[in-house]
Amino acid sequence: MKPILLHEDRLFPVDKATRDVARALYQSVKDLPIISPHGHTDPRWFAYNENFGNATELFILPDHYVFRMLYSQGISLESLGIPRWDGGATESDPRKIWQIFADHYYLFAATPSRMWLDTVFHDVFGLRDMLCSDNAMEYYDHITAELTKAEYKPRALMDRFNIEVIATTEGALDTLPHHAEMQGTGWDKRVITTFRPDDVVDASREDFVDNIARLGELTNENTQSWSGYLNALRIRREVFRQHGATATDHGHPTALTADLSTAECEALFARVISGDSSAEEQELFRGQMLTELAGMSIEDGMVMQIHPGSFRNHNQTLFKAFGRDKGHDIPMQTDYVRSLQPLLNKYGNDPRLNIILFTLDETVYARELAPLAGHYPCLKLGPAWWFHDSPEGMLRFRHQVTETAGFFNTVGFNDDTRAFLSIPARHDVARRIDCRFLAQLVVEHRVSESEAADLAVQLSYNLAKKAYNLG
Repeated sequence: MKPILLHEDRLFPVDKATRDVARALYQSVKDLPIISPHGHTDPRWFAYNENFGNATELFILPDHYVFRMLYSQGISLESLGIPRWDGGATESDPRKIWQIFADHYYLFAATPSRMWLDTVFHDVFGLRDMLCSDNAMEYYDHITAELTKAEYKPRALMDRFNIEVIATTEGALDTLPHHAEMQGTGWDKRVITTFRPDDVVDASREDFVDNIARLGELTNENTQSWSGYLNALRIRREVFRQHGATATDHGHPTALTADLSTAECEALFARVISGDSSAEEQELFRGQMLTELAGMSIEDGMVMQIHPGSFRNHNQTLFKAFGRDKGHDIPMQTDYVRSLQPLLNKYGNDPRLNIILFTLDETVYARELAPLAGHYPCLKLGPAWWFHDSPEGMLRFRHQVTETAGFFNTVGFNDDTRAFLSIPARHDVARRIDCRFLAQLVVEHRVSESEAADLAVQLSYNLAKKAYNLG
């Protein structure tokens, strides 16, 4: 058996002088509370605080990072137990699924997933040998047995991981029963929701027309009219705010925004809810809605997160069989300068507006995003995200953004994950990389050690808490 490799100086610089500085900075921030303001964990876990079922349910079924890699090597999603939309047969034996995962664990070498998983196996479950075919069942049985204990319930793990606050993400039509269950318990202050209205904004969705009708039923508004539709969105935003939401989330294909007249909006809205709109009309509608939703953020104070640049559901065969969020989204080039100008011309100088921009297109860091965030008071840059949530991706982000936007036009780190137990590992990687970056500035005499220590706290904790209005 090979041991799990988690060296205490992992991700730090090779040269001793810089490594010593990075290590000292890291020691000062490694135990800070975790702010997790943008994620996709299941709120029912925290509402009902029931034990997780088994290792497969926890590590494989919800984690598209895992089954994406396995699928790329010819392993079917059916064999991994991923539910099909059509109710077709999939593997139901969690032990068989775990064995497949263990047989192919070598595929994750040098990936962020490997570091996250090894950290969880080592730190959370006390395992010391690396997962492989031979110890697969030992792993499965040990993890599944541990999960039956009280200290592995979701709320106990929240405390153990020192997660101060975590935000889940729900669609506009979600009635938030799990967040309602937590209201008045104190946990409603630690587990909050985020308003993601893509289900009633993205007119290219196959369920868009039905969703608009459901929005009307939920709000008692006439969502067949432009004004009634906007009123319905305001009503839903307020419901989310009552359940702790401080932010909205918008996963549009592009960053396009628009500023149409009321008459143009009414005509465009009538077209998209007819169910017979063109791709160009659907894109224009999404763009107009980003501007409308920015105006609503000015009204109610919710922070607006925009993360375009993903070609969603690229593998149509898988999409038709398994649905959304199954690992078949692909990054693509994204324009921000021209696309955001209509919104920024209308609202970009309003001090009440706060927008956090993400990207999957690293080519725009230095050219577009850093200059935009380095000018407009309403803009902040989200961290290296999704495909770039990795040691090298984080370093590229800091190197390309900092000279123009500085540190204080960024928002620290968020983990953006469904894999609850990986959250501490993900934040640990981010803290190590930020300390590595700061250490380089120190040894080059560009910032002092005391300033770097202050910045490390900002990047690890303070910036995220402030950017998301978390107290």
